Amino acid sequence: MKEANFSFFYQNISAFRKGGLCAIEVNPKEVGRAKRGFARAKLLKGMESIMEWERAKTYLLIFFLLLNAGLGLLLFAEDRRYTLTFEQERRIRTILDQNNVILYELPMRRFPPMQPLSVTGFYYDRDELIRILFEDPLTVERRRTFEGYIFQDASRQMIISSGFVFFEDPNGFRQWGGFQPTLALGEITDASVISLTTGFINSYFPDFVQDGDPFVSEDDNGGVRIIYRQEYRGTLVHSNFIEFLVTSVGIYQMEMQFGRVIGHSGTPTMIFSPDEVLLTFVQRVGHIAQENPMSIRDMDLVYFQEYISDQGGPYNAVPFYRIFTHQNERPFLINAFTNVIID
Repeated sequence: MKEANFSFFYQNISAFRKGGLCAIEVNPKEVGRAKRGFARAKLLKGMESIMEWERAKTYLLIFFLLLNAGLGLLLFAEDRRYTLTFEQERRIRTILDQNNVILYELPMRRFPPMQPLSVTGFYYDRDELIRILFEDPLTVERRRTFEGYIFQDASRQMIISSGFVFFEDPNGFRQWGGFQPTLALGEITDASVISLTTGFINSYFPDFVQDGDPFVSEDDNGGVRIIYRQEYRGTLVHSNFIEFLVTSVGIYQMEMQFGRVIGHSGTPTMIFSPDEVLLTFVQRVGHIAQENPMSIRDMDLVYFQEYISDQGGPYNAVPFYRIFTHQNERPFLINAFTNVIID
């Protein structure tokens, strides 16, 4: 504010000296003018502060927009890094065709880093299995042999040996007081097999899901098999399974093997891409396919505990690719960390 605004302090002053005192006369108009000047200056200063904050907000908005754009580009680049390109797919298709292996459609293109899965050794509550599988646990005879444990009543038998649980009931499994599966008129269809076994799974093993369609095995005398595996956060644990054999009497046999899943362990690790895994696969089966052409019907990623023990653990189940063909009942398993196929 200009100095002239304060001139009222020096105008119309009548000074006299009486006892060292000085009297000052102030013009009221000048006081009002000064107050208005102060208010105007304060308003201008506030407006300047608002304008500075608006500019700061604009700069922050531009900064965050640029940051989001940069992060988006990084995510896009990271996604492409772990996604199979069309050129890679074209090359592996050419190699497969040259080796009489047909791939109608590549089932998977993404291969992001994965963590191992921590799993205990074989995890069975024998008393709980007896309660589930036998009509009256009090009538079950229990024996321990060199190979494992045997539990049986008049018709049913359960053997726990080398980590496997094997159960058989020639009359067809029935669970009194709980879920009672039945097979209408002894007719075996995919739908009836799924309905029969899903009821059992939902009652006693709800974290297991159906893995693949029912299939016929040569040694099962007309029976149909179906497999359920444990699912952990959307990924199957291949080594944790329950397999059923269904015949005209109903559920005739069950085979089980599983450990308790603890959770992910370690840091995410890069895995081999699908085309590299398919190249390993064709190197293994190429000599067979030259005489008997093969066709791939599916391919996925699961966790698999290659070496499982009856000790407490925990052990690591690692990512494995599974390759399914129309010519084989069981999938080929290839370690996603090492690209080594197992038999």
